[in-house]
Amino acid sequence: MKHQAPLFALVLIASAIGQVFSSARAADPVYPRGIRVGITPLVGMAPAKAFVGFETSDQGVKVLMTELPAAAFAEVDNALKTNPAAMPVKPEGIETGAGRGYYTVENAKDPTGNVRRYSMIVAGPTFSGYVAVQVPENAMRIYTDEAVRQMFASVTVRKDVPVDEQMALLPFKVTEIGEFKNIRTLPPGGALLLADAADETKTEASPYIVVGTVSSAPEKAEDRVRFAQQAAGMIPGLRDGRITMSEPIRIDGAPGFETRIEAISGKDNTPVTVVQWLRFGGSGGNAMRIVASSPRDEWPKAFPRFRAVRDGIEPR
Repeated sequence: MKHQAPLFALVLIASAIGQVFSSARAADPVYPRGIRVGITPLVGMAPAKAFVGFETSDQGVKVLMTELPAAAFAEVDNALKTNPAAMPVKPEGIETGAGRGYYTVENAKDPTGNVRRYSMIVAGPTFSGYVAVQVPENAMRIYTDEAVRQMFASVTVRKDVPVDEQMALLPFKVTEIGEFKNIRTLPPGGALLLADAADETKTEASPYIVVGTVSSAPEKAEDRVRFAQQAAGMIPGLRDGRITMSEPIRIDGAPGFETRIEAISGKDNTPVTVVQWLRFGGSGGNAMRIVASSPRDEWPKAFPRFRAVRDGIEPR
């Protein structure tokens, strides 16, 4: 009888390990809301509340998921083929639902103690999928290297995130999309991109609009000129920019500010006209920020579409 308790414990562990492996093989991949990377999470894991991915109920085991630029996978692939000795940790190849991928395994420490860290990258149509896993020492007997590897093998990607799913993540409602065909959240739940270009690497060559929020917006009207011009100066991807107009306006009855810029954008040095709208009066000192850009020769047709999107935005 003295061996009964240890034997019973071993049976429980074996059963748990079997459930972990079964979950990695049997279930369909799950896509966290807002991203194009999916995975079959291991048993005992549920969608995380504080990040995109999954975690155990005690928040000990974490699976973080995100999208990276398409070049990220190519860089790993090329480095492994041309100069693997220069890589700090040599990745292992793995076949996944998305095709060929690479993953690494490392031992590390965090404030809770020893942990096992895994990371994997796969190629998507116009992006790279990235998954990072952390397993604390007290969970390593269940969430083993092989279990994590099988979970990595379940990774898949989808071409697009359904529009309704993207919209539900935003802190505002968008009731008009201005006939834009390409709709993306950047990052999931942070801002909304509406674009004409299907190729994400050539967005600036066609009309597009980005809707988001900015914090620490000034309450006093006299401070908004400087704030608007500073925000306009931080619009990424513009060169040789020149502000042609910057003045207060009303947007849906709320105080706002409109700034227009003539600049050069993109690898093809496209002359563009850009408008930035700020709508003040949001909760917590936030302001709605809308940045829209169009090649200069398309501006007359693009501007009414931009304004329609702007006027169709409502707070939640």
